[in-house]
Amino acid sequence: MTGIKFLLDTNIVIGLLKGHKAVLQLLEQKDCLLSECAVSQITRMELLSYPLLTHDEENKINQFLSAISVLLLDQVIEQTSIKYRRKQGGKLPDAIIAATALNYHLKLLTLDKKMLQQLNTY
Repeated sequence: MTGIKFLLDTNIVIGLLKGHKAVLQLLEQKDCLLSECAVSQITRMELLSYPLLTHDEENKINQFLSAISVLLLDQVIEQTSIKYRRKQGGKLPDAIIAATALNYHLKLLTLDKKMLQQLNTY
């Protein structure tokens, strides 16, 4: 995992794949290179389990995922997720993503301002 600085939230990956201006600007502002990024296993699950996903979208997601590190869940992340959600509330996938960032000491990039605020106060 050498060189990984950022954990991308699911909304960032979706925005990146769709070329959303706000996401591209955020990545540029953070001087973020794809080689310095990872995603949580939960992000991979969220991306690929969308019920209306087209074949082309699935191919694009898989191509992206093959070019980036995917950080797998383990017992440490599980325990941190539990503690985080009990303290901060919110959705379980968000807690898992936050716990992954915390455990790997990565900067979380997300468009979810509430999630960032909660992570900063954890």
